[in-house]
Amino acid sequence: MPLILLIVALVALRFFEVWRFAELSWWYIVGLMVFAFIWFEFIEKMLGLDKKKEHRDHDKRRKERIKNSFDKR
Repeated sequence: MPLILLIVALVALRFFEVWRFAELSWWYIVGLMVFAFIWFEFIEKMLGLDKKKEHRDHDKRRKERIKNSFDKR
């Protein structure tokens, strides 16, 4: 997510020609976009980072469900 925020910030700064970003080539920003695409589509899945987050969320929901069921008694 920080990578996406960086890309959005760079696009906005380049578009509005703020300070030194006015001279920044669009190719750097496009390169970052390509890197982000490759990261999220291929590398993250190869490393299993998407599954780790999914398992963490599943465990959190399970613990909340167990807590709620015992609190009702």
